[in-house]
Amino acid sequence: MPAVTDAGNVPGRARTAAALTALGVRPGDVLLVHASLRSLGPVADGARGVLDALRRAVGPSGTVVVPAFTPENSDTSPHYRERVRGLDAGAVDAVRAAMPAYDPVLTPAPSMGALAETVRTAAGAGRSAHPQTSFAALGAGAGRLLAGHRPDCHLGEDSPLARLYEADARILLLGTGYATCSAFHLGEYRMPGPPRRTYRCVVASRGGRRWWEYEDVALDDGDFAALGAAFEQAAAEGDVRTGSVGAAGCRLVRLRPAVDFATGWLTEHRTAGR
Repeated sequence: MPAVTDAGNVPGRARTAAALTALGVRPGDVLLVHASLRSLGPVADGARGVLDALRRAVGPSGTVVVPAFTPENSDTSPHYRERVRGLDAGAVDAVRAAMPAYDPVLTPAPSMGALAETVRTAAGAGRSAHPQTSFAALGAGAGRLLAGHRPDCHLGEDSPLARLYEADARILLLGTGYATCSAFHLGEYRMPGPPRRTYRCVVASRGGRRWWEYEDVALDDGDFAALGAAFEQAAAEGDVRTGSVGAAGCRLVRLRPAVDFATGWLTEHRTAGR
């Protein structure tokens, strides 16, 4: 559908909300949102305008949830490996010494994009406790969805993804593709005997900081684009809706069937030797 615009051909909050409603977003929805605002094109008030449009579309009984991941405080993340590539030992030590401890109130999530940061810093928003894979949420169900995020469970049964599954949430891919669909990670946990690995990050300790090491499922999103394409091909009617918001191609996906499909697909396609 064509973008609906206000004066100056820039979509405003009400018109963006109307486009979301046309896509299928309903009052009372719980939405896990992945967004590329660059793909969306100009929107009045930028990320704040998009968040306001999302909240208008889900209404006062709905909830907007975003990933607020923080790979910046870990030395076992791809982000860290890229950051220290080519540095000598002294420079690497300096990077590690400067990495701040995770604080759910203060720690930014710069790699998650402008919308995620706007949700995280909005008045009344909550954030889950995991020091690397937290979620932020705003709306009626935020507290329930974010509670109990165990620090040694990135994206499994003791994370907001499982609470979103229970809530029959929907995933909004706003100008992004399935490669960014974090809900598929819950399928990794539900595979029989998923591989595990060691993680390490900086956490708060009595007003200071310390390194904390733990074991969890080995997360891998390298095949999520292929997984998403297979899911969409097999999806039942109503499980995936497609359309446009502004200049962005978008998908509105039911989280439960997406995770259920992911569990089976990943089990089949990830062999023991992969």
